Amino acid sequence: METHPRRTVLAAALGAAAAAAASGTAQAQGDRGAFVKRRLKAMSLEEKVGQLFTTYAYGQSADSTDPTDVANNQAAHGVDNAAELIATYHLGGIIYFAWSNNVADPDQITALSNGLQDAALGSGCTPLFIATDQEHGLVTRIGPPATQLPGAMALGATHDPEAARAAAVVSGTELRAMGLNQNFAPDADVNVNPANPVIGVRSFGSEPEHVAAMVAAQVEGYQARGDLAATVKHFPGHGDTEDDSHASLPRIDHTYEEWLAIDAPPFRAAVEAGVDVVMTAHLQFPALDESLRPATLSEPVLTGLLRGELGYDGLVVTDSLQMAGVRDGYGDDRVPVLALQAGADVLLMPMDIDLAYNAVLTAVAEGELTEARIDASVTRILELKQRLGLFEDPYADPGLVDSIVGTEANLEAAQALSDRTTTLVVNDGSLPTPTDGGSALVTGWGEATTAGLAAEFGRRGWSATTVVTGIAPTREQIDEAVAAVEGAGLIVVSTNGVAGNPTQIELVEALAATGVPVVAVGVANPYDIAHFPDVVNAYLATYSYAAGGLESAVRTIVGAVHPQGRLPVDIPGTEESGAILFEFGHGLSY
Repeated sequence: METHPRRTVLAAALGAAAAAAASGTAQAQGDRGAFVKRRLKAMSLEEKVGQLFTTYAYGQSADSTDPTDVANNQAAHGVDNAAELIATYHLGGIIYFAWSNNVADPDQITALSNGLQDAALGSGCTPLFIATDQEHGLVTRIGPPATQLPGAMALGATHDPEAARAAAVVSGTELRAMGLNQNFAPDADVNVNPANPVIGVRSFGSEPEHVAAMVAAQVEGYQARGDLAATVKHFPGHGDTEDDSHASLPRIDHTYEEWLAIDAPPFRAAVEAGVDVVMTAHLQFPALDESLRPATLSEPVLTGLLRGELGYDGLVVTDSLQMAGVRDGYGDDRVPVLALQAGADVLLMPMDIDLAYNAVLTAVAEGELTEARIDASVTRILELKQRLGLFEDPYADPGLVDSIVGTEANLEAAQALSDRTTTLVVNDGSLPTPTDGGSALVTGWGEATTAGLAAEFGRRGWSATTVVTGIAPTREQIDEAVAAVEGAGLIVVSTNGVAGNPTQIELVEALAATGVPVVAVGVANPYDIAHFPDVVNAYLATYSYAAGGLESAVRTIVGAVHPQGRLPVDIPGTEESGAILFEFGHGLSY
């Protein structure tokens, strides 16, 4: 046999280097483990229990003295501001919302994040998780000038996991630049129920393997830098409900085998991709837990399935504990204790932080929860915070924000992604429009939506008139829209939730009766076309009424881009036969 001494030496060197690297990795992991153990040992029970909670505080700064913020914080938590909240309860994390006055602009968000970390470290606490729900699309907490990217179902329409990964890289990099280190995204639910009131376009689609591939790609994109935790939700799956867990307790009647085939694949893919956090769902799933406890409070679901069957050993966070789906039938003092017993680690937004915090302390004192159980969750929390680099440097650099957040390159990338998502479902040949300008009536749902569409036409030399008819058009509004058609060569009508608002169908039919070409644009769930498939000349699905999606729709209508999106869901007909009107993967082009 011919020998290659140089290759042999190189292989030996590589083997030695690999062994050294493995030894170094093992040593580093051992050092990290020792650090966490020392940190845990130095914490009081009160400090450890505080780490279990992530909640909100009002104000654009950690020490806000704004009278409205102070009043809101006092009403919600009995404190004046976020800094006092952190010091009082040794909080593990803070979550941002627009309604809690946290997210004015990137510079303010960065200063708030740094101020919160100052408050935590200054009061002797552990560095904070700073989180938000930046799913993009329907659920977007931080608006422009931060880059606005297509949401999950829009990205699903690309049928390209690399598109999902690219969007997550941009979003994750911008979030970390503003001091956030945890994003409650992506959504791993498989939206097999068109009537789902709470998931819909937040899902990547209706096919489990398709959703799984997109979810895994987003997890990898968000976590690519190692300084931001992705969070998949809502385990064990929220895609086949007709109730909103914010207002009631939904029930899923899939069998265990159906759960394995439909709901589980995206979560399994996320676990295999190394997702840092899994969020629970507030819903009943009798085949998984016959006690009918909400999944958030179910040991068979969180410990048996998630940790046991899927082999997940990372952090488990509850969905908001203020939602009716978890509170109905349980006291606000019982919910956090039951969630911990079930296997949750982080308790998100309890209704009453003082009640919940003390309920956990009492449960330990009375033996209902052991301190070892608390330690197990706090260990996971500390391990993740260490892995994210928060003990080394939890801060964001204010000097870098403008060079990272909302850059021209990111905005262009977002629009290019959006152009790939627009799906042409129906077209009788009317699109693209044959002129470089003309007169258009833009009508239908959404004041900002119709104005946005009209503005995009105006930028392209069109004269566009708008008539807003709202979510449930009245006869007078329909008549007004029809009257405004005179002189228009094109009608563009935005629809949203037609199934629950059938007078939108009457609007579309009345507009079509004028004889002027009608292009319907479904700006949320793509299912609206099922209610008027033979009425309109063309139908576009944008999966979003964000500015980027509206721009892509108009660019498609006028032929500036060719439609590339393909349906990430089946669109069933409205007949009881259950026949599919447009199949997963359907999409026309020019």
